[in-house]
Amino acid sequence: MRARKTVITAATFALVLLPAASAMAGSGPAPAPAKQRAAAPSTAPSAEGNPLSARAQAIEVCADAYQIGTTAYIDRGGAHVASVKQFYSPACDMNYGYLWIWDGFRDKYSAYDTSIGIYRYDEDAVVGKVSATATHQQEFWSYPADTVNVCTAATGSLRLPGDPAPTYASTSKRC
Repeated sequence: MRARKTVITAATFALVLLPAASAMAGSGPAPAPAKQRAAAPSTAPSAEGNPLSARAQAIEVCADAYQIGTTAYIDRGGAHVASVKQFYSPACDMNYGYLWIWDGFRDKYSAYDTSIGIYRYDEDAVVGKVSATATHQQEFWSYPADTVNVCTAATGSLRLPGDPAPTYASTSKRC
C-alpha cells in the first residue's frame, strides 16, 4: 500500500510539472522582430560637405548634391587651413562651390574674409560667388551655378584682416 501511495504521489507530481516543462522559455515561435526605422539623414555641417546642413539649405543647395573632382586646400604658414570642393546635383542640374574652414584656423583667429564660387573656363569668370567679411563661420556654399554643360572648377579664398590679398585654392577642372 505504501508503494502504491508513492507511485500515485510521483505520478501526480509528474503531471503537475509536465505543463510547466512544456512552457519553457524559448519554445514556440519567435516573436516578429520590431521594425527598425531608418535614421534621419544628418543635417550637421561637415568637412566633407553636407547639402542638408542649415547653411546649404538656406542657399538652396539641392539635397542630392555630391562632390565632383578633387579637393583643393588653402594653406597658410605651410599648413592646410581650409578645404575647397565642387558639388554637382543631378536633380537640379547645378554646380556648387564649398568652402570649409578648419578648426585649428578658427581656434586661432576670430574673424576672416572668405569667398566661394564656380569658375567658368569658357567665360573666364566666377559665378554663384558668395563672400563673407569679418566672419567666424566655418561652412560656406556658393549659389547654384548653371554650369553643368561647361568646364568648371570651384574656387575659394581666405583672407585675414591686415593681409594685403586673400589666399586662393581651386579644385580640378571638370568638363
